Amino acid sequence: MIVQGMTTSFKSELPQGIQDLTSDTLKMALYTGNAALNLDTTVYSSANEITGTGYTAGGNTISGVTVSTSGTTAYISFDNVVWNPAVFTTRCALIYNTSKANRSIAVLDFGADKTTTTSFTVQLPPNTVADALLRIA
Repeated sequence: MIVQGMTTSFKSELPQGIQDLTSDTLKMALYTGNAALNLDTTVYSSANEITGTGYTAGGNTISGVTVSTSGTTAYISFDNVVWNPAVFTTRCALIYNTSKANRSIAVLDFGADKTTTTSFTVQLPPNTVADALLRIA
């Protein structure tokens, strides 16, 4: 079963200073609907990772990491992640930290299988306190 959200291990590792999203290398890996990704996922795994034209195991590097604050909320956003060319089907993604032993950050559930024969973009929400992908209040 796929459950979207920040992983529990990530929430614990932030106050311990284990993950530094502004200097570490982050990646997004894509998975099939058979993946068992949820809030208990602790590290990247290749189990049920997709294959296809334009996709390399481990996924793509995430760029444009921005950490902001508003009031008492910190929020983190990223640039959209693009595969081009892309010929594959995916159902979900894992954001993880390659600089820190492939520790998980968040699971994204696309809600249904997404199939492409040209290019594939994971469109991330705007960098605002109300919309950013990761928010810590």
